[in-house]
Amino acid sequence: MPRISAATNAAQRADTQRRILTAFGELLFSHGLPGLTMTDVARHAGVGRTAVYNYYADIEELLISYALEETEKFLTELREALSRLDNPVERLALYVRAQVEDLTRRHLPPGPAMGAVLSPSSFAKLADHVGELSVLLQGILRDGMDQGYLPAADVGQQSQLILGTLSSSAARGSDEPAELEARVARTVRFIQLGAGARFDDGGRPVRLAPLRAVAG
Repeated sequence: MPRISAATNAAQRADTQRRILTAFGELLFSHGLPGLTMTDVARHAGVGRTAVYNYYADIEELLISYALEETEKFLTELREALSRLDNPVERLALYVRAQVEDLTRRHLPPGPAMGAVLSPSSFAKLADHVGELSVLLQGILRDGMDQGYLPAADVGQQSQLILGTLSSSAARGSDEPAELEARVARTVRFIQLGAGARFDDGGRPVRLAPLRAVAG
C-alpha cells in the first residue's frame, strides 16, 4: 500500500477546511446567522460533524475564522481598487459601494455590530481588521478635506456615522440586482452629500474653495 505523504495530508486538511468555510459562507447568505448550527455546516460541506469540530470548537470560532479571512480578502481588493482613483469623492463612492455590496452578499454583522453577536474575547480578534476598514475610510475623508472637496469636520465621528449608514443600507431590501443597484446608488449619493461633497451639472465632484498655496 502506498504511503500517504505529509504534503498530501496537509492538502487534504486544507481542502476540508476550505469546504467548511465555503459551506458556512453559503449558509450565511441563504439563511443568515441566527439558528445556524455546526451540524448544518457539516451537512452542507459534505463532511461529518466531527470533522467540523476538528477545526472549530463552536459556531463562534467558525464565524471568527470566516470573518477574518473574508475581511482580509475584501481589504486587499478594496485597497487595490481605491489606488486606481485620484479624486477623494470618487474614492468615497467606491468605498461605500464596495461596503454595501459586500455586507449584503456576506450577511455578516458589520464592524462594531459584531460585538452584539460575539463574546468580548472573540470580538477582540477582529478588532484590527475591523479597525482597518475605519482607518481606510478616515483616510479618504481626510484627503477630501485636505484637497478642498469636503468641508472640515471631525473625521472619526463622521466615519462612525457613515459606517452606521452602510450597515443600515445593507440590511434593507432584497438582493435582486436592480433593487440592490438602486439602493447602492442612493446610499452613495446620500453619504457623499452628507459628507459635504458638491457636484457640477455633469455630476463631477467640485472643490468647495480654491486650495491655499503652501508657503515655500
